[in-house]
Amino acid sequence: MVEPPAPSGVTRLVLIRHGESQATVNGVVAGERGCTGLSKLGRRQAEALRDRLATTGELVADVLVASTLPRAIETAELIAPALGITDVEQLRELCELQPGECDAITWEEYDQRYGVDMKANPYTPIAPGGESLAEFNVRVGKALVGLADRYEGRCVVVACHGGVVMSSMVTFLGLPAQRPLIVELPVTNTSITEWERPAGTGTAQWRLLRYNDAAHLAGL
Repeated sequence: MVEPPAPSGVTRLVLIRHGESQATVNGVVAGERGCTGLSKLGRRQAEALRDRLATTGELVADVLVASTLPRAIETAELIAPALGITDVEQLRELCELQPGECDAITWEEYDQRYGVDMKANPYTPIAPGGESLAEFNVRVGKALVGLADRYEGRCVVVACHGGVVMSSMVTFLGLPAQRPLIVELPVTNTSITEWERPAGTGTAQWRLLRYNDAAHLAGL
């Protein structure tokens, strides 16, 4: 068994949004029932990121984590060889917003049956049995901070979701968790968002190193 590198002076969280999902192509709400993994384009996007990371060596990762949704797991497995990592840790707390009973229906049907405006109603669940935006931000923020604390001084790469990336902005910039961001920020499929904080400082201030870096998609 190869021993992991010794902890460094910083803790890094590298958030990678999954590739395009088949559910997006099909227009389906993609929770645990609706998610069927990546589309053909999504796999090409993840492969382009893998090739970039293998060529540049820009990420020296200690740990690779994915949410438990198939599109995130598949993305993690595709990029893992470029990181020299064979095991992907799965964490349900890093899933996209839980949809409840609207899972796996089309978005057109969702608008007809529920039609919740999450931005205008951050405390209202997306559907019965699902989460509100405020609940989602709290859940993801706790999971991200927990990862950073557990792997203090190491580099953790996380295959996750656009909502998780946006929630990291709420968490690490100290914004209110009970409402959405007041500006629209793009989160491109397989883009890289990277945060760091000094090791040994607990909840010390985070620094955003890069946001929505998707240079590897230029040729697709």
